[in-house]
Amino acid sequence: MSRCFRPALLCAVVLFAAVSTGCSSSHVTPADLVLRNGKVVTMDSATPQGQAVAITGDRITAVGSDADIQRYVGPATKVIDLEGHLAIPGFNESHGHFTALGQTLGELNLMGKPSWQVIATMVADAAKNASPGAVIRGSGWHQEKWNESPGRVVKGFQTNDLINKAAPGNPVILEHASGHALIANNAALKLAGITASTPNPPGGEIIKDATGRPTGVLVDAAQGLIGSGLSAHQPKQTPEQMQADFRNRVHLATQNALANGVTTFQDMGESFATIDAIKKMVDDGDMPLRLYILVSPGEVHQNDVDSLVARRMVDYGNGHLTVRAIGEISADGALGSRSAWMLQPYDDDPMNTGLNVTAMPRVRELAEIGLAHGFQISVHAIGDRANRETLDTYESVFKEHNVKSDTLRWRIEHAQHLNPSDIPRFAQMGVVASMQGIHACSDAPYVLPRLGEKRASEGAYVWQKLWKTGAIVTNGTDVPVEEISPIASFHCSVTRDMVGTDSAFFPDQKLSREQALRTYTVNGAYVAFQNHENGSLTPGKWADITVLSRDIMTVPPDSILKARVLYTIVGGKVVYTMK
Repeated sequence: MSRCFRPALLCAVVLFAAVSTGCSSSHVTPADLVLRNGKVVTMDSATPQGQAVAITGDRITAVGSDADIQRYVGPATKVIDLEGHLAIPGFNESHGHFTALGQTLGELNLMGKPSWQVIATMVADAAKNASPGAVIRGSGWHQEKWNESPGRVVKGFQTNDLINKAAPGNPVILEHASGHALIANNAALKLAGITASTPNPPGGEIIKDATGRPTGVLVDAAQGLIGSGLSAHQPKQTPEQMQADFRNRVHLATQNALANGVTTFQDMGESFATIDAIKKMVDDGDMPLRLYILVSPGEVHQNDVDSLVARRMVDYGNGHLTVRAIGEISADGALGSRSAWMLQPYDDDPMNTGLNVTAMPRVRELAEIGLAHGFQISVHAIGDRANRETLDTYESVFKEHNVKSDTLRWRIEHAQHLNPSDIPRFAQMGVVASMQGIHACSDAPYVLPRLGEKRASEGAYVWQKLWKTGAIVTNGTDVPVEEISPIASFHCSVTRDMVGTDSAFFPDQKLSREQALRTYTVNGAYVAFQNHENGSLTPGKWADITVLSRDIMTVPPDSILKARVLYTIVGGKVVYTMK
């Protein structure tokens, strides 16, 4: 019999303790999976780094040196040689649009295309292969990132002239990269009944030329006008066909996320029907990714709170589905479409201060419902006025109900442009700044024309200023606004290198690598109320791990973008391997 001079209870919990328990190796139960011969960055201050990880079931058993973890290797243990590569907690995509990602993967990908003329050619090619009347969809265009003039321009946007010529017999709908505008050809406008006499809806704008004719561009809430006409135009599908199409979109999104090292995806708003369908997939064992889904605000009403409460789930399906938040509630639009709600007019559009998309009384109503029924609140706010109005609303609710705000972990999505006086309020109120590193690099070239040097330097993407006040900052990509690449967003967080230039965007605001990784792991788990289960490679937590081909914590900055995901592990199962 081996000798152990510690209480028997300590020996019994060796599976969920650090490796040096003082008990003989004969008391160690072999692990199901061991990763060895790597560099393990845990994001746990108790054991910051190791070479190997032991996993039993869906939990981390131990982290330590290769010698320490060797005793967990038994006859049936699967062993993966990391060959010196980096293992980190799985990336937490703290802001993305899950089913929208799946949908865009089956459409025209307009992201990064150099001109409107190139996009029109893509539409023409699609029309050649489409049946008459079939809808052609695409997303990802951004007029500020083209290298030549798109032709006729109205209010900073191209018109639909080129896509009218490219596909006269097919409705065409192309979504802006921000998701806050789209352009439709005349065939699509006709189906939707949008004419020169159609008024702007609240929180939206139909861009019209000097003659009053719609140019095809619909901003924010005006995008909803296109839906009903096209729905009636679509061919009827059987319930079985609809379910198959839905599952295909979900599978595409899931595999895309896992291939990029994402183990948890925070989905910024889905309908009750979508939540129910995803729950069925979880029940069927058909969801390897962990999803934290926000309920779309359009589903939430005072006269039907029961439907909301019925969907509340925490760590359902062994942690693969959580529904405990409402959002993202759009206080404003986006900077690219000049619909971000600003305290002062845009420098390049002096008559425009943006749009309040969701009236603030409605934001407060949703906040009251969330507070009463245990739902986190998430508000989209890009402009400085949208951020201030949201913080004011939160503060008013907190004071009226005398709640400890940091226990609610309410969040502001993007928090991109802040008035200096509002920066400390995030930490003071316990409001999470749910930001996206990649946006600073991607959007930087047009921030200065929109806002000017002073406003940009004081409050544009001020990650370090927020961090120093004690605010919780998370990270994501806002996919499909950007590609779902945590590596690219991490790179931007630590360099702030502007896309297409040799300069950095206010480099004093870049994060350290440890801070940047924390935004993608520990902080992401915190905002999803899962920090007790996730976010660090701590014994007893879920075994969610991403293995990278390069050490993004030490390689030269330019080499970060060359890192590739080698393995993605969720709950102790290898769900992606780079081929």
